[in-house]
Amino acid sequence: MRIANIKLEGNIFLAPMSNVTNLPFRLMCREYGASMSYTEMISSDAIIHENKKTVRRGISCDSERPFGIQIFGNSPETMIVAAQRIEESYRPDIIDVNFGCPARLLTKDGCGSALLRSPELIFDILKDLVDNLSTPVTAKIRILENMEDSIKIAELIEKAGASAITVHGRTQQQQYSGKSNMDYAKRIKQELSIPVIANGDIVDEHSAEKILEYTECDGIMIGRAAMGNPFLFKRISYYMTTGELLEYNSCQQRYADFSDYIERLDEYGLTDTINMKAQAQWFTRGIRGGRSVREKIAASKNIDEISYHIKEMCDNVD
Repeated sequence: MRIANIKLEGNIFLAPMSNVTNLPFRLMCREYGASMSYTEMISSDAIIHENKKTVRRGISCDSERPFGIQIFGNSPETMIVAAQRIEESYRPDIIDVNFGCPARLLTKDGCGSALLRSPELIFDILKDLVDNLSTPVTAKIRILENMEDSIKIAELIEKAGASAITVHGRTQQQQYSGKSNMDYAKRIKQELSIPVIANGDIVDEHSAEKILEYTECDGIMIGRAAMGNPFLFKRISYYMTTGELLEYNSCQQRYADFSDYIERLDEYGLTDTINMKAQAQWFTRGIRGGRSVREKIAASKNIDEISYHIKEMCDNVD
């Protein structure tokens, strides 16, 4: 798959997720088969004001390339300045613009999915970024209730010069409830000439295959299903290559991945930047006895206690 001048080895993307896709987690997903990863979304205003926490979100390394940085905002002028600083400081391979986040924290300020009600502003933001950056610009959207309105926004995004678009098949009002409607990604793919990536409800090998086949999109993007489960990319990439399911011990794999994750956080000096209890709880989802161990994690006083409880859970699972 190719986006602008960037040739990717595959077509499975790790979605940008706030408080999730830090560098250690992204590296694990890449090593397991993700073709490209994105940083947590970054506020354009925070970049302008040189917020230290925000600045750290953009760090990467050579082994992660190609990688993307996702930004959000509602002012073309501010976003140009922020994106230029990002381009100069981090040299990302792609700068992605968030028009999809449904969180009230963003939409109350007219950012994220709130911008879907202002198609002209979406066009202006992307056109100005494309005209003022050397880095390829892409966009991520949610859908509107009306198919034709959604297609018009996608067409404006292409017209503005974006190099690719990701379509999450839920509306802002749905948040993360209900089903993702893949009819939209399918139609948008039929109407556009730039690469289209389908996002939403890709949780395992079979859903990945089904959505790719149904939408005929160029790629798929995985978000929440990867939280605490970077090995999902290994499973899906293996299945896509061989047509067979990869055999593995789910619980032991989760513990090994959590241990690796902790080591990488320490290596990059990021341990103090995350909510370790929340991160650890994600690694126990879908495992028998997970509810009980999550209660123990919540009461833990340090990382060693958290690791002990996860290992204890795994040792007791057949």
